[in-house]
Amino acid sequence: MRHQTLFLAALGFSSGLFAGSAQAAEQLAVIRAEYREVAQTYSVEGVVEAVRQSTVSAQISGRVKEVNFDVGDTVKKGQVILRIDERETGQALAGSQAQVMQAQAALTQAKANYQRSMQLFEQKYISQSALDKAKADYDVALAQAAASEAGESQSALAHAYASVIAPFGGVVASRLVEMGEMVTVGKPLMVGFDPTQMRVIVNVPQYKLAEIGTHPRVNIELTSLKRWVKAAAVTVQPSADARTHSTQVRVSLPANEKGVYPGMFVRAHFVVGRAKKLLIPSSAVVRRSEVVAVYVVDDTGAARLRQVRLGEAAGENEIEVLVGLNPGENVALDPVKAGMSVAR
Repeated sequence: MRHQTLFLAALGFSSGLFAGSAQAAEQLAVIRAEYREVAQTYSVEGVVEAVRQSTVSAQISGRVKEVNFDVGDTVKKGQVILRIDERETGQALAGSQAQVMQAQAALTQAKANYQRSMQLFEQKYISQSALDKAKADYDVALAQAAASEAGESQSALAHAYASVIAPFGGVVASRLVEMGEMVTVGKPLMVGFDPTQMRVIVNVPQYKLAEIGTHPRVNIELTSLKRWVKAAAVTVQPSADARTHSTQVRVSLPANEKGVYPGMFVRAHFVVGRAKKLLIPSSAVVRRSEVVAVYVVDDTGAARLRQVRLGEAAGENEIEVLVGLNPGENVALDPVKAGMSVAR
């Protein structure tokens, strides 16, 4: 009560103002505080992460000559996000193609020699050893042709790596390279994520696992957005952290949930049962520094500010009152309007 008195004094209220408020107050919209059976929840804080998030790295060495996207840009699957100077890989590819042509020419000649040697051997003009040598030369030419074609394919693949392609559609989270910078194989270039598929990661103590069950119902409170969403799917990991004695739970959000991005702080509410709670709308609560209060309206229409102690949120728009309010009392829905009526 001492906190309440200080709070009212800070707002400039006095007993005289309270006495006159019943006469001056306009009719206020109110709601009756009542006990209702709602879901009993266990709440735990969590962090949002993307289901699909990857770091694209360089697969060849070279100088970055083109950067097509920056942080926050939307990228479609298959688009070229940056290019690395391909002159070196282009020369290697040209050399491999020349080796293929050379090997094919040698193979053609070796094949012709082998065919002639077989004809001459049938006519007994050459020995068996001469035929065997022609056959060996042909086999060597075949192997060299196959090796040169494999080398050409490898060079072509390396040349294609000069164009860095987006593996999936999404948003660029960070760019780790600048135009003209020299990169080597394995250097991270960009980080991207798919904003259409997000999930929440929470750590649940082991002693709570039996209570939430293997297929829990979860509601996610997006605190910064002042919005609640129902979990699309929940996965309880079949392992525990030996240090924290907790188990990771992955809560999938509905697809294309707007305004959600990796790293956001959220709160997960696991339904563990049913309970009767004294509830009021969250919008009816007045918060000033350390004081939490509501405007209670009596039968004459006069509003009185009363300090309360709150419990857990019971959904998107309601909150539990633990102390300071009795069932059946009327609470002003618009605390600003109620405060103005008291001040008159």
